[in-house]
Amino acid sequence: MTADKRPLAIALMGPTASGKTALALDWAQRLGGEIVSVDSALVYRGLDIGAAKPTAAELAAVPHHMLDLREPWQPYSAAEFAADARRAVDDVVARGKLPILAGGTGLYFHALLHGLSDMPEADAVTRAQLEAEAAERGWAALHAELRGIDAEAAARIHATDAQRIQRALEVFRLSGRSISDWRRAARSAPRLAVRVLKLVLAPQDRAVLHQRIERRFDAMLAGGFLDEVRRLRDLPELRGHPRPLDLPALRAVGYRQAWEHLDGVFDAGEFRDRGIFATRQLAKRQLTWLRGELDARWFDPQQDRAGLERALRLFLPSR
Repeated sequence: MTADKRPLAIALMGPTASGKTALALDWAQRLGGEIVSVDSALVYRGLDIGAAKPTAAELAAVPHHMLDLREPWQPYSAAEFAADARRAVDDVVARGKLPILAGGTGLYFHALLHGLSDMPEADAVTRAQLEAEAAERGWAALHAELRGIDAEAAARIHATDAQRIQRALEVFRLSGRSISDWRRAARSAPRLAVRVLKLVLAPQDRAVLHQRIERRFDAMLAGGFLDEVRRLRDLPELRGHPRPLDLPALRAVGYRQAWEHLDGVFDAGEFRDRGIFATRQLAKRQLTWLRGELDARWFDPQQDRAGLERALRLFLPSR
């Protein structure tokens, strides 16, 4: 069996507030590493306190990548992230440094480590809308609509094939990309040219994670989170946006709740409760996704730091 000669990288994955940032900084400083953020909020400028963006001191101590790439009103897809992050990882490796991928955005990790080969799953609401349109206009009209979106798929799908017409339009409406684009991406998606040690940081006791989430949210409030959101609200591009809370940046946990609080929807106490609850729900979703990463090793960062260090030594025996 041929030995795997690819350069090495570490992925520190886990729910929010699990300790990924502290461990990534520690290992990067000890091992000559650079941190590649895998976090959908950190790509946006101005989302600092509420997104737990690295501090100026942390940025000075360790090089970071994939931060502050877009304005909060600009789109940024998982496919764009994967392409940009691959280049960042390649640059880190080319300098002889160790890439440490750290974050909690499952879609970004999937795009980076596996490629975006999976189309959006079936969506009952979208399908019902398409069926209602077909009942009113006919499947031939929807096929004509598909032809304007994706001529390649329309040529492949007969005008009476309701099931395939529906699926092609469903994929486009859910993702903004044609089903033909998705299929091409599945065939040609580049893979990350490194061998990755996947480590999941997750407290065994869910109550511990909840306490960490609550403490961190309170620290953000004390650090000026609401003032940060006020500054965002004052940006002309957001102040004039017809539906700012539909923007991906402002769907980040905490920001939507802060925005609604500043709109007077609920008071400060309810804002805090809603922000903490939303963060807990995010952590729950992250843990669900992480259980699908079958080759990842799980550690409680507080209870099993020795196990983490052993895993690191086995993966990087020469460092």
